[in-house]
Amino acid sequence: MPAHADEKNPADTAKEPRPPAQMSTVGGAQLGRPGTQVNLKAGAPKLPTKLSARSWVISDAESGQVLASHNAHWRLPPASTLKMLFADTVLPKLPSDREHKVVPADLEGMGEGSSLVGVKEGESYSVHDLWLGVFLRSGNDAVHVLAAMNGGVDKTVEEMNEKARALTANDTKVVSPDGYDRPGQVSSAYDLTLFARAGLQNKDFREYAATATAKFPGETEKKDGKTKRGSFQIQNTNRLLTGDVGIDPYPGIAGVKNGSTTNAGNTFTGVAQRGDRVLLVTVMHPDGEEPHGVYKETARLLDWGFDAAGKVEPVGELAAPSSAGGGGGTPKGGEAGGSSDAHAAAHTDGKPSGGAGTAIGITAGVLVLLGLVAYGVHRRWPLPDLARRHRR
Repeated sequence: MPAHADEKNPADTAKEPRPPAQMSTVGGAQLGRPGTQVNLKAGAPKLPTKLSARSWVISDAESGQVLASHNAHWRLPPASTLKMLFADTVLPKLPSDREHKVVPADLEGMGEGSSLVGVKEGESYSVHDLWLGVFLRSGNDAVHVLAAMNGGVDKTVEEMNEKARALTANDTKVVSPDGYDRPGQVSSAYDLTLFARAGLQNKDFREYAATATAKFPGETEKKDGKTKRGSFQIQNTNRLLTGDVGIDPYPGIAGVKNGSTTNAGNTFTGVAQRGDRVLLVTVMHPDGEEPHGVYKETARLLDWGFDAAGKVEPVGELAAPSSAGGGGGTPKGGEAGGSSDAHAAAHTDGKPSGGAGTAIGITAGVLVLLGLVAYGVHRRWPLPDLARRHRR
């Protein structure tokens, strides 16, 4: 597993980094101001008091309105939440049923202590398997194999930076595709929210992000002259999806991605639905004093956002993409890599498990991606309907 944030020393409080006095104003001037930004109407609930994160953003996923923020454009290390941009860039380019045999060069360059799903040299994996490893276990080994299939790490990093610019995510600089701490690698709560919102337009991205448990291929073994390859279960490390000691799954949660490194602390972007309302929350680097703090602060912001519906004036908006391309481009029909509806719906061994395995199901319907002209007029980017599946 990746290195976690160091325990906070009260004596070092004065050394806590401060946000710049002026930050990017993409999405609105108020988002460029340091500190908490919220415009409460009469009768609006107050923001939660237990919020320690250096930066956070809560927004309406469909309208793009930013309901409240705290240092929205502060450029901070993103940890594995950067894998959302990796998926936005690479997922549409690789067919999900494509197989790849791993060679030693595929796994070179991973940082010490990287989170791993268990990819082995000499074994073959489908693209589908590898994305499960990325989304559920935040596997840097799976990221590096997919990057190799995409033409290499350097090419992938270049494409990710291009994709960030195409999404108007100007706070982001990618150095490593897996989000591992590297000098100069930064993003912001605002940009991570853009990456999640873009990814949720893609059926396969939604499916992977909402999967709680799945089977992952193991090593091939030879016994009594027979060759057999087993599998092992992997569980999503997103604790608002799966729960853990001291934290329950959040009602209506549908992903998206968590991360943790020494420099980034804990980071998380989550999406949840209540009725017809879908909210996105990104939280970066809580102080570490509360167990599962990044998830609990996210849950508090989600609760507030649902309660505050129609009772706040937005402090800004999520920017429209500057182009339809960048990185991997936009797949035909908005779908990834030629996977069919039947394939996405299948939940057999090696695929996301049904019932308890998937917290959020995607209801049938046509995904409509608005063109840039329509986006500019309506300021809406509708997400597909999300429906809760009962856990068995």
